[in-house]
Amino acid sequence: MRYDASSTSHTAGRLIFLIGPSGSGKDSLIDAARTQLLAHGIEIARRVITRSAESKGEAAHGVSPERFEAMREAGAFAMHWQANGLQYGIPVQVDQWLAAGRHVLVNGSRGYLPEARRRYPGLLAIRLDVAPQVLKRRLLARGRETTEEVEQRLERNARLQRHDEPDVHVLDNSLSLTTTVAALLQLLADEGLIARAAHAPGG
Repeated sequence: MRYDASSTSHTAGRLIFLIGPSGSGKDSLIDAARTQLLAHGIEIARRVITRSAESKGEAAHGVSPERFEAMREAGAFAMHWQANGLQYGIPVQVDQWLAAGRHVLVNGSRGYLPEARRRYPGLLAIRLDVAPQVLKRRLLARGRETTEEVEQRLERNARLQRHDEPDVHVLDNSLSLTTTVAALLQLLADEGLIARAAHAPGG
């Protein structure tokens, strides 16, 4: 049964939809925060992607395009989209977690955000941002694209930011991952999704 946030009780979990440009460090942030998120009861969805190389940077499941289409037709995905020539799917298990009252973090897509909001009206949208010069350095370092392609990606990202969705919380990942993880946990605490960290007296 598909989860519908508008028809469930107040005990239903909340979807945390993480977006950001390629190279912003979404996979790295999720990996760095994984232990703490799980300790707070936040489930992390495992994406299905039509390129096995994508699995290297995250705990993703790489499949062939034919297998992906078969899974989609069988109703295996709660959400799915296409970006940069790849197909991405979020397993239907997230709907079961949400219906059971568990919050779920999804490595999402900015282009899919409007549809995600329609399906999960109460979702928390978080955009991982990074300074343009840092993003350029990261994109060039991974060696997947030419310098010209990287420049085109940066221009596209700048355009998208000027027309970004409202009600999106922004985290800056230009510095250390430790800093970004702390900011993520603080935001989740501010939103009431996890308990606030205890502070020592006088701290």
